Amino acid sequence: MPESRPLTVVCLASYFKGNEFLQQLRLRGCRVVLVIKEKLRDEAWAHDSLDEILIVPNSATADRFIETVSDFARHHRVDRIVALEEYDVMHAAMIREHLRIPGMGTTTARLFRDKLAMRVKAFDAGIRVPDFVHVLNYDEIRMYMESVPGPWVLKPRADVSAVGIQKLHESELVWRAIDSLDARPLLTERSTHYLLEKFIPGEVFHVDSLVENSEVVFAGVNRYWRPPMDVAHKGGVFLTTTVERGTEDEQVLLEMNRALLGTLGFVRGATHAEFIKSTDGDFYFLEVAGRVGGAFISEALEAATGVNVWREWANLEIGRGEVPYALPDRRTEYAGVVLALARQEWPDLRAYTEPEIVLRPSKRHHAALIVSSPDYWRVQHLLGEYARRVEQDFLAVLPPMERPQ
Repeated sequence: MPESRPLTVVCLASYFKGNEFLQQLRLRGCRVVLVIKEKLRDEAWAHDSLDEILIVPNSATADRFIETVSDFARHHRVDRIVALEEYDVMHAAMIREHLRIPGMGTTTARLFRDKLAMRVKAFDAGIRVPDFVHVLNYDEIRMYMESVPGPWVLKPRADVSAVGIQKLHESELVWRAIDSLDARPLLTERSTHYLLEKFIPGEVFHVDSLVENSEVVFAGVNRYWRPPMDVAHKGGVFLTTTVERGTEDEQVLLEMNRALLGTLGFVRGATHAEFIKSTDGDFYFLEVAGRVGGAFISEALEAATGVNVWREWANLEIGRGEVPYALPDRRTEYAGVVLALARQEWPDLRAYTEPEIVLRPSKRHHAALIVSSPDYWRVQHLLGEYARRVEQDFLAVLPPMERPQ
């Protein structure tokens, strides 16, 4: 028999995140390699859990990532490639295909990076989505705007969250925005890399899942207090909270999420999907990512359920369906996140003393609290109070986020 050796897992990260994933890999005996851009070199990575860090230039293309991992693979057998951040999903898929390593390939990965592709696939499967059109054929765009009343949102197909989104109320403004995009240099993303979608007012929800062998084995349903696009463009305090358990909203979203992930062919890992409940009560799919939710969503999920999605995702990647997976025992409490950009470099939240505070995440120029309780309404009350106080004590407003370079 061949000699037993530890699994080698190569992880890609365009942002500083995923230390718990790296630590769990090491705890399980894996050889752990991290690929990052130069600008992330000095972040507080879990070095004790890393065997090697591979650094690429900030301007690195997909080909550079492929060659960097390929050079490493000349001397080390690579077993897994994992994207810890949404911007790395396609790079990871391309590396898997180049090295012929099992896992999600580029065809499926594109459904989790391309907002047009995921909408087309979901619509064809009967999942409700806002009316949309590819910003490509002028006649189709014109007919779309004549038949679908504004306002509309112009969305880049490959960016994350609210990055690059414009809300437009008149067709003339749409055409001007398209012309502005097409005036860009040829090497940048022009209008064909965008879609136009009907703006639907309502409440935005997110469902965060763990998937094993194409089955959703864990899902947490949460509601944003304000739509992320609103927070990103106008500033303010970000809040999200567990949806009341056993409600119709929770059941509808769990079913939509299961149908969506099955339609998109997601086999294994962590996902973060967003849906909107319109003012008429209908739910619509907005977007989905093959990663753990940001903004301390994973910490809130753990506070409410006891399940750490970063660690469990690592366990899923190690097993790859070859060994049975068992989800840890879970609780059914409630939790919420209060998060804001802060004027202070290291804001002091010691005046916030309620016992329901279970975590005070420390991040430069951010004020953050995570609260948890068995009582749904207690969590809602605390979030409301803390939102008001955090805005007064700490809030800073910066320009909307741009994509990483």
